Amino acid sequence: MWRLFGICLLLASATGARADTQGNEAKAWRLANETRIVADLADLVRLHSVAADPAGLAATADHLEAELKQRGFETRQLSAGPETPSVVFGTFNTPGAHRTVVYYAHYDGQPVTPSEWRSDPFEPVMRTGAGADASDVDWRGAKSPLNPEWRLFGRAVSDDKSSIIAFLAAFDAMKAAKHKPSVNIKVFWEGEEERGSPHLGRILRENRELLAADLWLIGDGPVHQSRRRMIYFGARGVFDLEATIYGPTRALHDGHYGNWVPNPAAMTARLIADLRDPDGRIRIPGFAKDVRPLSRAERIAIKRLPPVERDLKRSFGIASGETSEGLTASIMRPAINIRGLSAGHVGDTATNSIPVDAKVSVDFRIVPNQAPNGVRRAVEAHLKRRGWTIVTEAPDAAIRAAHARIVRLDWGEGYPALRSNMSSPEGRAVIAAASRAAGEPVAVLPMMGGSVPIYLFDDVFHKPVVGLPIVNHDNNQHAANENARLQNLWDGVETYAALMTDLNW
Repeated sequence: MWRLFGICLLLASATGARADTQGNEAKAWRLANETRIVADLADLVRLHSVAADPAGLAATADHLEAELKQRGFETRQLSAGPETPSVVFGTFNTPGAHRTVVYYAHYDGQPVTPSEWRSDPFEPVMRTGAGADASDVDWRGAKSPLNPEWRLFGRAVSDDKSSIIAFLAAFDAMKAAKHKPSVNIKVFWEGEEERGSPHLGRILRENRELLAADLWLIGDGPVHQSRRRMIYFGARGVFDLEATIYGPTRALHDGHYGNWVPNPAAMTARLIADLRDPDGRIRIPGFAKDVRPLSRAERIAIKRLPPVERDLKRSFGIASGETSEGLTASIMRPAINIRGLSAGHVGDTATNSIPVDAKVSVDFRIVPNQAPNGVRRAVEAHLKRRGWTIVTEAPDAAIRAAHARIVRLDWGEGYPALRSNMSSPEGRAVIAAASRAAGEPVAVLPMMGGSVPIYLFDDVFHKPVVGLPIVNHDNNQHAANENARLQNLWDGVETYAALMTDLNW
């Protein structure tokens, strides 16, 4: 794969000067318009595009459609029904272009708990950094160039509104320089990705002809922890599980009944140990039997990634990882992650009693070629072999009397993983164009550890799907105080410009 990459760069040398010129022009336009770009991002963040606010989602879709229209795109909103958020779709054709590329991102964000934020999550604030001691900055009155280490805070600012604004700014830079795209452009901005994209498959199938293209570029996710610009070729799938472990029908004094009445908190610890060992390895026989092994090109790409574990351990306050294989290798395999535990009370509210039940929230990260239903069958079969009685609703007296270890399993929907071919002509073209824009080879990741339902694009269209992340890895994605580092936004503008004007295969 890397030999092919080198050949690709050599073949591109004839257009290298043109690419360098366009890259410099994109950078010059950005330097002259930094405050405007940040203002556009801030305006977008102010819109309450979260699932709990359907009106905010609708307003965001209308705002984005208007942004595309004023740039000459033909637009429409695609929907699976009046109660579902719209997909903002736009198309911009270039005479003589032989390829069509769809640029995907999502405009919805995760829910917020305002009390956990340092400031209003929908009133963007610029700060000097990400730490608790970072001070607020009046970016509107600052002179350009803005400090690239400054960060804009707000919900969805990095996941994914920075990608959307970087795309729009790159398009403006291209038009200002009087360059035309090398491909026909289609835009697909989704409004319910943070809910698991429940209607995405239907929208794709119902608009198959409208969305036909040669390549999908996915503007979601963070760049490599080294801060190097990155391209990725897939994402793990995900499958959720909520488990309830039952003890006595009422809380009991643990002095009088401890060591005799089963304690559901302790039983939960045992259940977790039945699923995974201390180094995170999955203990379920056959769980990974369908897993597609990494190709030689994918293994080489992982080895070429800059080392980041030492700095991350220091940042996270941990002594070591669960395994010695390294971060990237560990996220290439399936995982069982314990998201939360609940049983009884702790601290000042603790009582000397045996709780009536315990709850554990789990997500399974799965890889090609695993399927959610296969994961469910393997988990349930394993727990039964380990002596657990599985129920799907609260157990009645008869079940309690007949079985010692009872667990209720409530499964989510889930979706599978995708890992595209890194060595395809389309993949090599994206790597080459992004590397020319960066002025160095970009980091290449075979598959993100996180999950995005991009497998649907492959299922419906059977075309390459390549990830184009731009935001900082430490952006507090899905958490309080989400932020976007300005240098990542600037890098994103340049990369998007290259993948509009310098993408050829």
